[in-house]
Amino acid sequence: MKYLIVGLGNIGPEYADTRHNIGFMVLDELAKQEGAKFYNMRLAYYTEVTHKSRTLHLIKPTTYMNLSGKALNHWMKELKIPVENVLVIVDDIALPLGTLRLKPKGSAAGHNGLKHIEATLGNNEYARLRFGVGDNYPKGRQVDYVLSGFDKDELPELPALIDRSIEMVKSFCTIGTELTMTKFNK
Repeated sequence: MKYLIVGLGNIGPEYADTRHNIGFMVLDELAKQEGAKFYNMRLAYYTEVTHKSRTLHLIKPTTYMNLSGKALNHWMKELKIPVENVLVIVDDIALPLGTLRLKPKGSAAGHNGLKHIEATLGNNEYARLRFGVGDNYPKGRQVDYVLSGFDKDELPELPALIDRSIEMVKSFCTIGTELTMTKFNK
């Protein structure tokens, strides 16, 4: 069984460790734990890991957030992975920091990366792991907020949340969306 795990983010050092790059951060840690290395390939940084005889194809799109669908679509076709085996890891300002939610499908909820994926695929029938980053910003400052780093008081929470996200990714690939939601969504 093959799975495509897509961590959303923006390339470039100025975006590293920002809220918007939590998808990249989760996949970086997963690759590190599995001893895998990312390679710059077509439209994405790519690597693969195995978990319980399943192959997890990890991509971090190099298209920037607003064109994420381009990379996802290319790799889905290239690897012949059906949409039900795709999981997108995305930051979510509607959820407080510390909240992780797996959903089988859903709206883009204003997220430009998800909007582009939806437009490219022509549907929203892909699973997503929503990583809550909070919404502690003044009205109209959403972009600055998601492109900023985590606050000093939030940083200690990140490693455990990233590890829990990795557990959820592995669970999605082994027991599926519904059972993973039951086990992890709170």
